[in-house]
Amino acid sequence: MSTSRTHSPSRRGILAAGGALGIGAFLTACGGGGSKDSGGNDSGSDSGPWTFKDDRGTTVKADKTPKKVVAFTGTAAALHDFGFECAGVFGPTKLKDGKPDPQAGDLDVDKVTVLGNAWGEFNVEKYAAMSPELLVTNMLQAQELWYVPDDSKKKILGLAPSVGINVTKVSLTQVIGRYAELAGSLGADLKAKKVTDAKARFEKASEALRQATKAKKGLKVLCASGSADLLYVSEPSVYADLTYFKQLGVEFIVRPPPSPGPPPAPPPDDARKDPAA
Repeated sequence: MSTSRTHSPSRRGILAAGGALGIGAFLTACGGGGSKDSGGNDSGSDSGPWTFKDDRGTTVKADKTPKKVVAFTGTAAALHDFGFECAGVFGPTKLKDGKPDPQAGDLDVDKVTVLGNAWGEFNVEKYAAMSPELLVTNMLQAQELWYVPDDSKKKILGLAPSVGINVTKVSLTQVIGRYAELAGSLGADLKAKKVTDAKARFEKASEALRQATKAKKGLKVLCASGSADLLYVSEPSVYADLTYFKQLGVEFIVRPPPSPGPPPAPPPDDARKDPAA
């Protein structure tokens, strides 16, 4: 039985996800460095305990390195790009025509167990039957685990440990780095040619953008998303990719701060009189 939330994600939330979703496309980027997790444990070993400190500040523990991992689709795509394959996914995975959703990145969506394909969908029974060893997803609002339904969250989180990675109000490189740490802790080879080649492409593209912004001083970019009735303008500091582009020199058009307005009117003469006079 699939469970559902009673509310849909806010547009701002969707855009935030978009800024980091690409984590499937962007995240191949900054692999590299050793193959130890953030807790300092050997990542590729199947024996011995496994730990990882996530962005909730929670130190997640397991008796051995998790292999059967279920993740939000964009998260699974990120781990795939680092060389770790998830067993199952939840979140936008397939379009109506059966093709991969953009958030799936390079995932082979026909080789993973899909527990839900839309907001609010999470088949708890199917998840339990997988005997999951770890659940991983992004965090967009405080410590809320993205696409884990509120009404079944307690049951879902009771079946396996969970890891939350923050993807808002930080730079893209920080998000990439955190997923690199997690993938490495799960046994991915961060020095594999696929990963190092992707990192080199990312760095080359970043430098090209840096040079382009220097050559086009004063050119400003508006990032927005539209609906039938409204245009939503993105605040760069919220989104990991836009934050990184700003660090590279991109100038964004942002909403001006609200006017402080006129000063308050002075009190009437009677109110200023000394009542004791």
